[in-house]
Amino acid sequence: MCADKNHEKPNLIKSLVGNKCARCRRGAIFQYKNPYNIKDCLKMPDTCPVCGQPIEVEVGFYYGTGYVSYALSIAVCVASLVAWWVLIGFSIYDNSIFWWLGVNAFILLAMQPLLMRWSRTIWLAFFVRYDEHWYQGPPAGSGRANATYKGAI
Repeated sequence: MCADKNHEKPNLIKSLVGNKCARCRRGAIFQYKNPYNIKDCLKMPDTCPVCGQPIEVEVGFYYGTGYVSYALSIAVCVASLVAWWVLIGFSIYDNSIFWWLGVNAFILLAMQPLLMRWSRTIWLAFFVRYDEHWYQGPPAGSGRANATYKGAI
């Protein structure tokens, strides 16, 4: 175990839920903490404020987050279905399935900013691994970032 808390490996799940950098798991990858500030909810800095990891690894990097967001949405739907089934139940004699559909749609709409942020954090974690020596220097360049096209998409 490390005596210095700064060199302990942070928990992966906590860093994903907290939207932390994949390389150091300490720096925030979103400029604003409030996900429900719709105008600024997806604004990200160019690099991690703690370790210097580029947040947008290449042009169009976050297009793949749609797949992660879809998987997270399905997980929320399945969880709400199971919770509804256990707590309320379904019957052919009432409209409980339609009530569940309405409640589920409301839950998905309410969670959308969170799901979008988590999908970006998870997508970044797929491609950027935790570096236990992140504090020793900036990351090696990926060679795929192109400053000419930055912000063009």
